[in-house]
Amino acid sequence: MYSVLYERQPFPDNYVDRRFLEELWKNIYSTVVIQKLCSVCVFVVIWWYMDEGLLAPQWLFGTGLASSLIGYVLFYLTDGDEGRKKSVRTRRADLKGAQVFITFTYGFSPVLKTLTESVSTDTIYALAAFMLLGHLIFFDYGANAAIASCTLSLNVAVFASVCLASRLPRSLHAFIMAMSAIQIFALWPILQKKLKACMPRSYVGVTLLFAFSALGGLPSLSAVGAIPFALLLVSISCLCPFYLIHLQLFKENFYGPWDEAEIKEGLSRFLS
Repeated sequence: MYSVLYERQPFPDNYVDRRFLEELWKNIYSTVVIQKLCSVCVFVVIWWYMDEGLLAPQWLFGTGLASSLIGYVLFYLTDGDEGRKKSVRTRRADLKGAQVFITFTYGFSPVLKTLTESVSTDTIYALAAFMLLGHLIFFDYGANAAIASCTLSLNVAVFASVCLASRLPRSLHAFIMAMSAIQIFALWPILQKKLKACMPRSYVGVTLLFAFSALGGLPSLSAVGAIPFALLLVSISCLCPFYLIHLQLFKENFYGPWDEAEIKEGLSRFLS
């Protein structure tokens, strides 16, 4: 709303209408962090179930394949197939690429199974833990941080999956584990960004689904670790955003488009 400053108005000078800050987003990054933590937790739980023989690899492969097909269709339905029109790739090319990748991964699954036979199991577990931690640190959560690197985050996650897959009983288990890692760490973040941009309300529901899945499977792996993990999710989703919003009351400097222009480039080339 614009006011004529040299005429008296029927409202105070600091008046704002109801539309003020209606597009303000709060707590926009916590859902991404929660999904990423739960994704890593679900991946570790899947590996433990397969290692203990509680999860059949054939069932996991079928479920993962169905989930990938649903995600593929949903990805192109959310934007009205605009991405397909801008891209030169066709659905046939996507299907061919998926077939080549599955065949290639299946052919090298015996290599994955025996890749780290000369390395102790404790070292493998430590490497996998550090790599998954690096995946969480370097993942791009959308905050434009300098440390974020999608390539590095994906590479360390794949390395962790290879380490864990090498400790599974059979080559088929290693193949299914590698496929699950690609689905969780590579394909899902792409669909995640699309859902967040086009369907923000459903994105919250997907976040809750991930949280319940992780909390449902983690107690079977470690009942002691499930409680701190649940407290961590509550802190990230509720306590930390509430505390951050509360701290805004004590903020003294407010930055926005009303600030003076700042020259980003060096002045040397203008003075020379």
